[in-house]
Amino acid sequence: MGDGRERGGWIGFCVVVGMGLMLAGCDYWPPALQTQIEQLRSEVQAATAERAQLQNQLTALTKVKDDLQAQVDDLSRANREKTSMINSLQSSLAAAQERLAKQAKPAPAKTSTAKAPTKSSSKVAAKAPARKKTTTH
Repeated sequence: MGDGRERGGWIGFCVVVGMGLMLAGCDYWPPALQTQIEQLRSEVQAATAERAQLQNQLTALTKVKDDLQAQVDDLSRANREKTSMINSLQSSLAAAQERLAKQAKPAPAKTSTAKAPTKSSSKVAAKAPARKKTTTH
């Protein structure tokens, strides 16, 4: 029975020592492994710097995109306003052309003699204001 106690004590001691080594860690790193670790650290630093640079570029491009989108929105609004104005002017022009066409159409004359007095009276009416202007006070 003494043999079983020694064996259990020895196993317990080994377990405690093993746990202690696992928790304490090992300070010895082979040179090749140290070189790899340093290389990986430098790659991580380079990647971090590149990421920061790309983040800055993304921020700048996002700002440019927002500015351009604002310009597009302003130009779209101006385009809608101008289109509305053009449509309004076109309808006004069409209405004015219709009025002009109606005014330019001569009234249908019943006889040729009816046209002569109309023309002469309009000429007289047009000349009458000219005579008033030439008189002195």
